[in-house]
Amino acid sequence: MSCHCHEHEHNHEHHHHEEHEHGGHCCCHEHEEEGGLKKIIVAAALFAIALLLEHIPGAERAFTSRLSDMAQAPAIFNAAKLLLFAAAYLICGKDVLISSIKNILRGEIFDEQFLMAAASIAAIAIGECPEAVGVMLFYQIGEWFEDYAVDKSRDSIQSLVGLRPDKAFVFRDGAFVQVAPEEVQVGDTIQVKPGERVPLDGIVLEGSSFVDTSALTGESVPREIFEGAQVMAGFVNQSGLVTVKVTKAAADSSVSRILELVENAADKKAKAQKFITRFAKVYTPLVCVAAALVAVVPPVFAGAQWSTWIYRAIMFLVVSCPCALVISVPLSFYGGIGLASSKGILIKGSNYIELLSKAKIAAFDKTGTLTQGVFVVNEIHPSPEAKISQEELVAVATHAEKYSEHPISKSLKIAHHCPKCESVALNNVQEIRGQGISVEIEGQKVLAGNLKLMEAFSVQKITPCPKDDAGTVVHVAVDGIYQGHIVISDKIKEASRAALASLKKAGIQKTVMLTGDSQLAADATAKALGVDQTAAELLPQDKVARVEELLKEGTTIFAGDGINDAPVLARADVGIAMGALGSDAAIEASDVVIMNDDLQKISDAMKISKTTMRVVWQNIAMSLLVKFGIMALAVPGIGNLWLAVFGDVGVLFLAVLNALRLSLAKRER
Repeated sequence: MSCHCHEHEHNHEHHHHEEHEHGGHCCCHEHEEEGGLKKIIVAAALFAIALLLEHIPGAERAFTSRLSDMAQAPAIFNAAKLLLFAAAYLICGKDVLISSIKNILRGEIFDEQFLMAAASIAAIAIGECPEAVGVMLFYQIGEWFEDYAVDKSRDSIQSLVGLRPDKAFVFRDGAFVQVAPEEVQVGDTIQVKPGERVPLDGIVLEGSSFVDTSALTGESVPREIFEGAQVMAGFVNQSGLVTVKVTKAAADSSVSRILELVENAADKKAKAQKFITRFAKVYTPLVCVAAALVAVVPPVFAGAQWSTWIYRAIMFLVVSCPCALVISVPLSFYGGIGLASSKGILIKGSNYIELLSKAKIAAFDKTGTLTQGVFVVNEIHPSPEAKISQEELVAVATHAEKYSEHPISKSLKIAHHCPKCESVALNNVQEIRGQGISVEIEGQKVLAGNLKLMEAFSVQKITPCPKDDAGTVVHVAVDGIYQGHIVISDKIKEASRAALASLKKAGIQKTVMLTGDSQLAADATAKALGVDQTAAELLPQDKVARVEELLKEGTTIFAGDGINDAPVLARADVGIAMGALGSDAAIEASDVVIMNDDLQKISDAMKISKTTMRVVWQNIAMSLLVKFGIMALAVPGIGNLWLAVFGDVGVLFLAVLNALRLSLAKRER
């Protein structure tokens, strides 16, 4: 839009941040909106009375019949009408006139307020007072409607995570006392009663319950919590009384991070949005020059009547405002972000909506994304030369993986519960990214990892894996001597195949799986899921290289867990973090955050992005066609100022209604 519109958006951001800082809705902004509506109502009433006096037959006779000086009656009647028009004009136009003068003094001439002020003053100059008031009044109605639409859009996004909890019951001096969440410290114990919203992130110490997580994850089914379970700010406790140990301060809670994420999404503009901003900066001065030429050239060079061509130039100015374009486009993107958020999909900017709508290639990490990340030991193959039993091989591997939190390590610990392992001292522990672990156990150097780890330490006589062992292989060596390998398999998510099929329907042309697992394990998973292409035994830098190759083929999205795959998430056109609820690393590394691990939501995000872009281009096409059409009619004098007002305010109204369809879709889901 014009400078005014950018100013207007900035003011909205300021008020919106104030709302969150004070934990509620900004009262002063509500009062401003109410004040604006009152001004419009008063101005409209005066304008209506003036029009009635002008157009109702017998109005002048009824008005003047009470006057004693009949000779002066017509002049008094006209003065009364003029006074009503002037009052209506000043009530609804004073702020626009003052603002346009201030902008001119700052060197910001060609904004929409300047266009409205110039058009209305020119109309007054040629004696078209009703049109002048109409232009300003309907402009203010459009502005109020714009304010209302933007506020409703932002309110709907705030409601995605509910109102921030305004109280917490913290344990102090032997009792639970009510305080503001900001006063609670990390490590404090809080109590959450049934029906209350969890105020801060934490771990359940006592009690069990079911919580409604829909505000954060989009899931309608309540989640069961019990001792040791993680809870997030924004969850609603539905049944039992629970006490929770706080793990994050209010400013760092899930609700705070998500609200900040969504609020800042408007800063990352899509190409369509940037185009409109650049277009408005060039377009507005051009139409001002064109309007001046329409007003001046025919009277000067062809002897035409000045008032006729000035009136046509006023039409040209009024309809030329790019208001409908510049407010409806960001509002459409904001609606798309809000609709996605209501389904537990956080999109960090409108630029990512545009990229998602054009995505042709979808790449995935395997573990935890396409599969459950739940590993079980399937095969144990000791080396014949090492003379080690299956139990001893697993025990050595479990010792080595003692401190690792990798899913493979956890599966080994489950397979071989070893109380003595806790007392075994580990020295020189080195976790080699993408390869495995090197560690000293009781004076012996133990290696546990993939083939690349064995090759890096020059381990010889490695037993080849049977071809039917489709799983992750952990090779073990002690003091450089190969001991054998363990095959660990991951379970495929039940919904993965259907999710990949829905991505194809959403427009994805090729699916690719990138994994650090063995080729056998990757091929088995790819075959089960119907993945088009697979690359296995990849280090993180190898995944980045593969994604860079895919980028040359088309717009590429990558879905991973957001922690191990941070470099790949950053390199893809759109990085999507899966199952990221509570994961700071996932939220930071990705462009889109799926709050649970539902792969289906990637296709949902693509559908939302395509719908959003369709609304954006509908608004752009409609606005330009109507405006250029009325501009073309204005030059030969077809139509009048009321048609021009429709070309500005009417098109804005229609475009904003079209954009708000996305917000309404959220409520109908």
